[in-house]
Amino acid sequence: MSVQTASRNLNTAAHDPQRRDAYPTRLAGQPDTLLMPRHERVVKGTAEEGPLDDQQLDTFERQGFLFEPGFLSAAEVAELRNELKALLDNDAYRGKDFSITEPDSREIRSLFAVHFLSQRFAELARDPRLTGRVRQILGGDAYVHQSRINYKPGFHGKGFNWHSDFETWHAEDGMPAMHAVSASIVLTDNHHFNGPLMLIPGSHKVFVPCLGETPDDHHKQSLKTQQFGVPGFDALEQLIDANGIESPTGAAGGLLLFDCNTLHGSNANMSPDPRSNVFFVYNRWDNACVEPYGARRRRPAFLAHRPEETWRPE
Repeated sequence: MSVQTASRNLNTAAHDPQRRDAYPTRLAGQPDTLLMPRHERVVKGTAEEGPLDDQQLDTFERQGFLFEPGFLSAAEVAELRNELKALLDNDAYRGKDFSITEPDSREIRSLFAVHFLSQRFAELARDPRLTGRVRQILGGDAYVHQSRINYKPGFHGKGFNWHSDFETWHAEDGMPAMHAVSASIVLTDNHHFNGPLMLIPGSHKVFVPCLGETPDDHHKQSLKTQQFGVPGFDALEQLIDANGIESPTGAAGGLLLFDCNTLHGSNANMSPDPRSNVFFVYNRWDNACVEPYGARRRRPAFLAHRPEETWRPE
């Protein structure tokens, strides 16, 4: 069965047979190929257009990510950690749909739409040091498609399966093309034992179709433990054999920029040291989301903002 045939067999309201899908996924049957070529360029801007130099842009182009130690000062990190603690300790957020707890406890692991919950994080999302880098990579102005703070407590913080964010955003949010970049700022020291992010260099150059029709309200489960939209072991083995795995580590204040299609995941936190970060997804304005390509309806607004949207917690 071909990729296109399997995609049509999903038979969901979101799949208009007249609409071309460049990246069919959530398939009913095995695709003809494990890896599909990427259609879009990775770096669309130049070194003359922003703070990243030629070498940094080349690294991002080749690896699909770039780590910059010391992006924020110690004073800025301390301020943001205080803000993070205040948000996590806010009892009004517990039990809300934008507040995600650990799979087996009520401890918060993620708060979404954080640039709407916090003025300080809103300022950070608009910081020219971030937006200038984003504009260089994407080749144009962008809006915040998603934001969140992540907290992985010592000993108890669970890991996350390998995945491409774009696969989820394409299938469940309706993001048409690979014109998005993620910015993760680490707010605690990252070392090899507290569950840092792991990435597969070069995996952004291909798209891995995933199997299985998206269940309704999939986000309620996937934000805790993702089962759909997860690459198969054969594809992962092929990519890891060719490119290896890297895990940028370092002191709090570092910035990790990574392409929307770079495969990544994380292990559980096996240390007593918590791991936390703030995470912004920037999507180019002309790549605003349409109807989902692999789900019956869009995910809630706290997961996928629209340009110029004003969101309020309920």
